[in-house]
Amino acid sequence: MAVRHGVSDPVAVYHALLENDGLAAASIGVLHDGQREKRLVFGERPVSITLRPQLVSARRYRDAVDASQTIYTALGRLEEAILADAALRAELDLEPEEERLALADPGCDSSSTSSRIDGFLTDRLRYVEYNAESPAGMAYADTLTGVFERLPVMRAFRKRFRLRALPTRVRQLGAMLRAFRQWGGARTPVIAIVDWGGLPTTVEFEMFRDYFRSRGVKTVICDPRAMEFRRGRLYADGTPVNLVYRRVLTSELLAKGMEAAALRDAYLAGAACVLNTFRAKLLHKKMSLALLSDTRYAPFYTPEQRLAIARHVPWTRKVRQGASTRGDRPIRDLATYIAEHRGELVLKPNDEYGGKGVVLGWTVPQPEWERALAAALDEPFVVQERVPVPRERFPVALDGLKFLELAMDMNPYLFDGRAAGCLSRLSSSALLNVTSGAGSVAPTYVVEGPA
Repeated sequence: MAVRHGVSDPVAVYHALLENDGLAAASIGVLHDGQREKRLVFGERPVSITLRPQLVSARRYRDAVDASQTIYTALGRLEEAILADAALRAELDLEPEEERLALADPGCDSSSTSSRIDGFLTDRLRYVEYNAESPAGMAYADTLTGVFERLPVMRAFRKRFRLRALPTRVRQLGAMLRAFRQWGGARTPVIAIVDWGGLPTTVEFEMFRDYFRSRGVKTVICDPRAMEFRRGRLYADGTPVNLVYRRVLTSELLAKGMEAAALRDAYLAGAACVLNTFRAKLLHKKMSLALLSDTRYAPFYTPEQRLAIARHVPWTRKVRQGASTRGDRPIRDLATYIAEHRGELVLKPNDEYGGKGVVLGWTVPQPEWERALAAALDEPFVVQERVPVPRERFPVALDGLKFLELAMDMNPYLFDGRAAGCLSRLSSSALLNVTSGAGSVAPTYVVEGPA
């Protein structure tokens, strides 16, 4: 959420600068040309169409950092409980091979050396998903920040306010190298960035590859089907590698069976440090937020963690028939309750991404909601309470300069549990991802005061 300081409102100042037609036109040109030059695209679409970054006050950013780090520690407590209790683990609806991989020793301290908690910042930050397995967007956001620094409007704005950018690639590499040393790597690693070939996100993999190489770390990009595990070593397109930046999701990897077995086999044999680890799947399931918000499991957490959960994690439950609770209120039958409260609930698949399968109750008629609920009762789904979604006017480069009311989210990254930077997305719809509505990424800056 943007900062507000009365007559010194940074957003108002930024928008006033864009009233200068020459400054606005020059800024649009730099945004377009800069993204083309840096290949800031998702498929064929530019990553950003906005001329204004997400502007957050220093206090609001500190609050977001504190909340994110406390929730991360609570998730750590939850992971410990899940690993120790097979009945609790069953609540996650893991596939047998997912569970086998999750229980294997990853060889490093953090299951997720980097993660992202997705949420919405209004009066407070409310988290709606935890991306523990393969948080994307860091290289895009850092590169986009570099483009924004060249916008004439940003240069004029910096004369009025002190700003702090929030780089993340350097923290990603640092977290990976720490985990590699914990795993037992004694020398500089050789990294393989692993995901399917031909994806729209390939450009981001190339950005990471070039960045890692610029820091002296040999790096290749490889489809998991082009990997081999032989004689105790893992090869990526023929190159021996010992550190894997895993962008391919566990469920998609396992769906390919033996065709993509080398990465899994090398991990189980301890022949490569794989990050994020396959143990990350435990908390990546959307059921993790259901287990956080269910008061039956409150003894897992410290008083500070319980307060943070109550404040920042919305009510979430596994979709099923039978008794449940919402706060202090008993629910006789959860399925009936879901059917009767469409306007305040969301249905989500337990293990999907990019908004796939998500149904926002207030956007669909009752018969469609009931059909979605019937399907959710047959598959692993969660139900979650609706949270406020902030909307603000943003200047966008669409056939010139236009101002649109856009929904926005705020998704802090964590590196070994330390929050640093965030992904901010804008959309004309209530469902935010890079392909929804007038979707756009906006770089995030902390406003630290007048210049």
